[in-house]
Amino acid sequence: MGKEKKTESYDNGSYNYKMFKCFNRKFKINEVQPTDDVRDAFCQFAVGCGGGGGDGDSSDGDASSGVMGAEQLCSFLDDHQGDSGTTVAEAQRLINEVIRRRHHVTRFTRHGLDLDDFFNFLFYDDLNPPITPHVHQDMSAPLSHYFIYTGHNSYLTGNQLSSDCSEVPVIKALQRGVRVIELDLWPNSTGTDINVLHGRTLTTPVPLISCLKAIRDYAFSSSPYPMATLIFGEMLYYPESESLAEFPSPASLLHRIMISTKPPKEYLESSNPIVKQKDNNNASPSSEEETPRKEEIQTLESILFYEDCCENKNDSDQEEEEVSEEQKPAYKRLITIHAGKPKGTVKEEMKVVVDKVRRLSLSEQELDRTCSSNSQDVVRFTQRNILRIYPKGTRFNSSNYKPLIGWIHGAQMIAFNMQGYGKSLWLMHGMFRANGGCGYVKKPNFLMKKGFHDEVFDPRKKIPVKVYMGDGWRLDFSHTHFDSYSPPDFYTKVYIVGVPADNAKRKTRVIEDNWYPIWDEEFIFPLTVPELALLRIEVSEYDMSDKDDFGGQTCLPVSELRPGIRSVPLYDKKGEKMKSVKLLMRFIFE
Repeated sequence: MGKEKKTESYDNGSYNYKMFKCFNRKFKINEVQPTDDVRDAFCQFAVGCGGGGGDGDSSDGDASSGVMGAEQLCSFLDDHQGDSGTTVAEAQRLINEVIRRRHHVTRFTRHGLDLDDFFNFLFYDDLNPPITPHVHQDMSAPLSHYFIYTGHNSYLTGNQLSSDCSEVPVIKALQRGVRVIELDLWPNSTGTDINVLHGRTLTTPVPLISCLKAIRDYAFSSSPYPMATLIFGEMLYYPESESLAEFPSPASLLHRIMISTKPPKEYLESSNPIVKQKDNNNASPSSEEETPRKEEIQTLESILFYEDCCENKNDSDQEEEEVSEEQKPAYKRLITIHAGKPKGTVKEEMKVVVDKVRRLSLSEQELDRTCSSNSQDVVRFTQRNILRIYPKGTRFNSSNYKPLIGWIHGAQMIAFNMQGYGKSLWLMHGMFRANGGCGYVKKPNFLMKKGFHDEVFDPRKKIPVKVYMGDGWRLDFSHTHFDSYSPPDFYTKVYIVGVPADNAKRKTRVIEDNWYPIWDEEFIFPLTVPELALLRIEVSEYDMSDKDDFGGQTCLPVSELRPGIRSVPLYDKKGEKMKSVKLLMRFIFE
């Protein structure tokens, strides 16, 4: 692929590419056309082309003369797409929206969809999404019954050793739907305030209050379901007793925020490791689950209960309206989810206590070792308690690990570096697109039953995936972005990522010199545990002499896929949705 400066021009439906500064190559840009499956579906349900509302023979129909009204679209959505419960009024609203977008002049005289309108409707990912766009799972079970969208060192803007700390990554994570924000608290140089930073590194600090205010303002911008972090004001939830026999449910904690950390008693009984290690020039970066010192706890209590209520008051008002010590619960009681690291063997730590629940943190290496030798103990522990997995300390570049091993064993909090872009993070994005993107995904039933092998799934289940075509690159990229001398050569890779038995990869053929690639290829994936499977899709542009170029990606939870022909929007490497690029695909469940 050539990357030097080049020129191109558009002339009557074609593009001219300058070759070696000597001559031009002209490529005609063909408009994308409906595939045979799209035509057949239209004729089966439309009036006037042999369909007549689902009782005609589409093979003999003339699609160009058909019209699909509200009743016919309603039948298509119900019978072909599996969208049961769609009303005629809802179908008419969809028709009106498609006509509004496509026909500016004649929109008031149109009442149905022709073939091109129908084809465009299928390509609108907001009207025809691949997964259910709203919360639909039972949210009344205890927190331990859910996978929870979890961040790691949520304040870092880059690597783990020298990047800036800021409230901006916290805001971005919340806007994406993350429900667990991690803040590492350290006293400032004078001991009068608290900063957030990655301890014993060169990361620049950010004041704790900046992060708290960001959480307060953005905590529920994407989801009303609870968060585990530090915050102040009436949003803060804490239990009546110091320990819980069972975790509360997400539904009972709407718009509430919880603290999850080690109780201060555990820290005060140790030998003040923050102070000792902070003064050690050879100390490594701060370990997980360090707890604030006693004086830090007092300052934190002050922030939690005074800062918000005093924010808009003048000095005299603040002096008059002091909150008494009796009104202020002890810091330990503010902790809803008590956390800790293994003090002895992991097997001992995972013994289930009948009348008490808690959170345990393991590194990714500890999880691998534990699952290799005691996998049933891990699943049994996560049925009532919460297990958090964090990246190993050598991931200085903020990379991430493979999350599936944790999910397969029921670990609720797979803590990820949200700034560490890559394929592992794409899987995390895909998992938490489920359940309306609320940040909570109900664990499959077999993980909640006694015994790891008590599965309830049909091992013969299969999912055929058909990749029809792609569109939108010409709108989002310059016409020489992928190739200096010709239109792009796109192909699509389709992966299933899940339990080891389900992992698979397929690839379409390369469509040469075409901005509107039509593959029309179907792949069948046998699945043993579809509830933990992710469908990962990546489009690349083939390059004979260099590394293939990235053309977009997405990751979708298989259990959430909607049957039928669907528009699948693609995302860039950072997980941001591309403006125009999407695929037209079909999903069938057998």
